[in-house]
Amino acid sequence: MENKSESMERKPEWLKISLPQGKQYLDVKEIIARKKLHTICVSGKCPNLSECWGRGTATFMILGDICTRSCRFCNVKTGSPQGIVDWDEPDRLADTIEGMNLRHVVLTSVDRDDLPDGGAGLWAATVRRVKEKNPRVTIEALIPDFDGQEELIHQVIESGPNIVSHNMETVRRLTPKVRSRAKYDVSLKTIEIIAKHGKAKAKSGIMVGLGETPGEIIETMDDLRSVGCKVLTIGQYLQPTRKHLAVKEYVSLEQFQLYRTIGLEKGFQFVESGPLVRSSYHAEKHV
Repeated sequence: MENKSESMERKPEWLKISLPQGKQYLDVKEIIARKKLHTICVSGKCPNLSECWGRGTATFMILGDICTRSCRFCNVKTGSPQGIVDWDEPDRLADTIEGMNLRHVVLTSVDRDDLPDGGAGLWAATVRRVKEKNPRVTIEALIPDFDGQEELIHQVIESGPNIVSHNMETVRRLTPKVRSRAKYDVSLKTIEIIAKHGKAKAKSGIMVGLGETPGEIIETMDDLRSVGCKVLTIGQYLQPTRKHLAVKEYVSLEQFQLYRTIGLEKGFQFVESGPLVRSSYHAEKHV
C-alpha cells in the first residue's frame, strides 16, 4: 500500500539526527504552553530547533492549531475551528518574543477557511503588535493562500513584515495529490501578489522526495522566478506518520547542492537547499 513506506527503514545517515532535548528546549516548551501559544519548532520537533534558537530565531503558529485543510504531507490537526479567533493572541505572542530575546521571528498559521477573511485580520494585528513590542525584531509572515484574494494578502503585507512567504510545497503535477484544496496556480498568484506589492520580499518553499523529477523542480523554479520570487527553500519530505504520503525518494546531498546552484543561476537572491532545510531555516539571513 502507498502509505506504508518501506523507505522509512532505509533513511540515509544524513537524516539520522537527534531530536531536540535538554534544558533550553524544555524551558521554552513550558513558556509556550503557559502562554497558550503554538510553535512549529516544538510541536514539529524540528531538527534545526537548537541551531535556530541559538541564533535568536523561532517560528510561531497563530490562529490556533486546527487546520481546515488536510494536506497529505502535514501533521497539523485538521477539523473545524468553528470560527473561533483568539484576539488576545497577538499580545501574548509579542510578550513571549520579548521574553525570549529573539532577533527574528517567523509567523505561520493554519488555514482558516471557516473565517470570511481567512484570518487576515488576526494576521495583520499580530504582525503590528509584535513590531510595536519588539521594534528591532525582523518578521517573516509565512501565509496561507487566502484563496488568492489580493485584498486579504495586501492586508497582511501592509501590517509590515519584512518577508512574506507562501510555500508551493510541490510541483504542478503532484499538487492535487499532495495538497488539500490548494491549486498550483493560486499559490503562484499569491506569490505574484506579494512580489508586485513591493513592500516585502517574496519567498517560497518546496519539498522533494514525493515523486517529482529534477526537471519538474526546475520548472517550478522558473515559475517562481517569473512572478518575482526572490528566496527559495528546498528540503526533504519526511513522512510524519504511516497515514501520510510515503517518501518516494531520499534525495542525495549532491542533488540538493545542484538545485541550489541552479536556483542561484536563475536569479534567486537566496536558495537554502538541503535534506533538513525547512521554510524557516536561516530565515534571518533572507531579510
